[in-house]
Amino acid sequence: MPRTRPDTTVLALRLAGPLQSWGDKSAFNRRETRPEPTKSGVLGLLAAAAGRPREHPLDDLNALHLGIRVDQPGTLLRDYHTVSDHRGRPLPQSAVSAKGTQKPTSPAKYTHVTQRFYLQDAVFVAAVTGDETLIESLAHAVTTPAFPLALGRRACVPTQPISLGLHNGDLMEVLTTLPWQVSQYARDKHGSRHGKPSHIRLPVTLEADDGDDIQHDVPLSFDPRSRQFTSRRVRHDWVSVPTGFPVSSSSTADGGHDPFALLGW
Repeated sequence: MPRTRPDTTVLALRLAGPLQSWGDKSAFNRRETRPEPTKSGVLGLLAAAAGRPREHPLDDLNALHLGIRVDQPGTLLRDYHTVSDHRGRPLPQSAVSAKGTQKPTSPAKYTHVTQRFYLQDAVFVAAVTGDETLIESLAHAVTTPAFPLALGRRACVPTQPISLGLHNGDLMEVLTTLPWQVSQYARDKHGSRHGKPSHIRLPVTLEADDGDDIQHDVPLSFDPRSRQFTSRRVRHDWVSVPTGFPVSSSSTADGGHDPFALLGW
């Protein structure tokens, strides 16, 4: 597709998999997930695809603008997670000795319980725009990644396809025109319950300087020794997206507003 507006080149990604987890402030015993991908998570995926080490500066990636569309919200999974030493030794504590080694827990603790949260069977479309040269290099990197790609955590492997290609237009235009990205099973299930509308209304979150919401998910450094984050402004909206069902006389322009449709009810 010829690009007539190089300043509005958009890379679209399909973020789907059995499990996803997009934490923005979780630590220690409780690792939560946001209901949609964070900017730090998406930029981390792009940085991994491009083969960037964790210590690499993030200024160019942070300058990208991000939009997220929720095609399928998935369901929340809580993993009851336990940690112990297979040798039967007490677990270490976070404090270290003068020699730089972790001290054992006192009194001795042999099992550590954590709770980790995931999204099951969720599907998102992430759209990023910015410098055309950078966007094109990232588009190539996603199709031939240097490091394994993950949906928030390393254990959360994405399904294919990840790249939905390069597009012309702003974030809202691209998120509106890209077809619904759910599986054929989910599409058929929705059609059997809601009459196979030609369009479906989906929520989107767009990065915007005048946004009325704030998210603390912009990475200043991925360096494990000095991870740092800052905030950005976003706004929330809705788009009417093609479902892929044949257009019929009974179909409405946007499929009607059904608040239960995204939940599969």
